[in-house]
Amino acid sequence: QVQLVESGGGLVQPGESLRLSCQFDTFTLHVMGWYRQAPGKQRELVADIALDGTLNYDDSVKGRFTISRDAAKNTITLQMNNLKREDTAVYYCNRASDPLSSWGQGTQVTVSS
Repeated sequence: QVQLVESGGGLVQPGESLRLSCQFDTFTLHVMGWYRQAPGKQRELVADIALDGTLNYDDSVKGRFTISRDAAKNTITLQMNNLKREDTAVYYCNRASDPLSSWGQGTQVTVSS
């Protein structure tokens, strides 16, 4: 079972930036993505990246977030710029389609003044 470990969250003010990292313990060919779950809302996929570099972003983060992948290190990152209050959520990484049933603990991102 692949293990997923997210890190890099924190408390920031609107307009600031954060960089999230996800480490997975085995090489995968799957498209990998970042999800988030805000209080009282369903988990949603916000960005994903394929091994060939194909990217997809939800409209809510397009132009502000950048996903990247290092296949050799089994990591993906999410650079989040110009953060907004509505970005507050727990962020998770997982396969973008057919996500693994075992999710990591996630990393909390809180955007507040």
